[in-house]
Amino acid sequence: MDVIVGGGVAGLSVAWRLARAGRPVTVVDPAPASGASHAAAGMLAPVSEVTFTEEPLLRLGAASLARWPAFAAELAADAGLSSPADLGYRADGTLDVAFSADDLAALDETAGFMEKLGLRVQRLTGRECRRLEPMLAPSVRGGLLAPDDAWVDPRRVTAALLTALEWLGVAVVRARAGELVRDERGVRGVRLSAGAGDSWVRHGGPRARQDDLEVRQGGRGASRGGASRDGSYPEEIGAERVVLAAGAWSGGLAPVPVRPVKGQIMRLRSPEPLLGRCVRGMVHGQPVYLVPRGDGELVVGATQEELGFDTRVTAGGLYELLRDARELVPGVTELEVADVVAGLRPGTPDNLPLIGPGGEPGLFLATGHHRGGVLLAPLTAAILLAGMTAPGARAAPSAADVTAHRGPAALAGPADPVDQTDPAGPAGRMRPAERADPVDPAGPAGRMRPAERVDPADPAGRTSPAGRVPAARVDPAGRVGGDALVGPDAAVARDLVALCSPGRFGS
Repeated sequence: MDVIVGGGVAGLSVAWRLARAGRPVTVVDPAPASGASHAAAGMLAPVSEVTFTEEPLLRLGAASLARWPAFAAELAADAGLSSPADLGYRADGTLDVAFSADDLAALDETAGFMEKLGLRVQRLTGRECRRLEPMLAPSVRGGLLAPDDAWVDPRRVTAALLTALEWLGVAVVRARAGELVRDERGVRGVRLSAGAGDSWVRHGGPRARQDDLEVRQGGRGASRGGASRDGSYPEEIGAERVVLAAGAWSGGLAPVPVRPVKGQIMRLRSPEPLLGRCVRGMVHGQPVYLVPRGDGELVVGATQEELGFDTRVTAGGLYELLRDARELVPGVTELEVADVVAGLRPGTPDNLPLIGPGGEPGLFLATGHHRGGVLLAPLTAAILLAGMTAPGARAAPSAADVTAHRGPAALAGPADPVDQTDPAGPAGRMRPAERADPVDPAGPAGRMRPAERVDPADPAGRTSPAGRVPAARVDPAGRVGGDALVGPDAAVARDLVALCSPGRFGS
């Protein structure tokens, strides 16, 4: 069984993909979907957030953004929603505006950098910006439109993930993970810590298993198989693999370089949407963004504060947000304040996430996403699904085997082809991952049908044979290749996996 420690968008996405692949999964979190994912604005904007020093992060973000349409369509279907729009998914681009000549010059340099990377951007005059967004301030001098950027409502996404996990029969243990359980073989489970109101919930979906929870030592009233007589949680949950996706709290469970970065954010509301797309700008030297929802909500964010685990909402933080938002869109001061919240982003020294083997057998990481957790959720889940289903996946590589930050040259060479006629593939390699027939969970004669990508041209979300994408391939060394991750260049795919490998810090 796989245990996912952390019920944010990253952990829930990994759990969902693993469960869809037929793996028994348990999620451990005292309050799923209530942390950084609850506070997040949900921008899927790798292009508009690019900086000259973060090209690796841009490449990860662009690869994950390309997966979002299919990810959203499949999640909406599994959660019983009518379309990705029910997740708040929109792909109308981001408008980055400038107020001064210096700001405009900086945007022009950014545009040139984006174009060198092959990213689509459009330079706009101030008048063209206001034609797109009439509520912009008259002082806007010009801007850049990133037409491929998108956004989503993270609260709807995490709610849909929990619904999908319920249908798949995934157990959700609403308790805090106190420590990882280890033996001579490596990480073998999670020991839970006591807390008021903690409980575990076994979801009874059509694919629920009655023996998913392996209870090592019975907690208050726990019995074999995880069945609790009084609704309390087991003391320990055994696992073949543990995925640490605890966000800013990950460092308390494993020696990972993750720190909390506080972000205050507010949600405003009006009868009609004030904006038609995401708007960003630099005001008083600080970035500010406004993200519209279809129901009239407008998300304004966000501060970035190095204050440890402080989650207080402060008057100063809210003042700065409103002051800067008013410079962009003066009408925001007339809106109703619907919600204010502070979340803790999981930051790393280089701002790149930690995704992959955790440096000891049985441990995988999906943390350190900083401000990109929602954007990177599909890619995170794809990388871990591929890595955790590889032959010998429990054996964590040594630091010498990790290729992180060694550049494309060290990763050059085509991915090994998968033998479609040999179930194990040559030298034990995996065949493409498969998922159940959505009509018949077991598939014909118990076989599983290959996963299909939703045709983006079909609003109904039907799958197109021409749009099928083979799942990520994994060879015995644990490398991931193939066009399932990022496109036809398998070497690039392996490079992206290496960029976010925890081994770059010597794990």
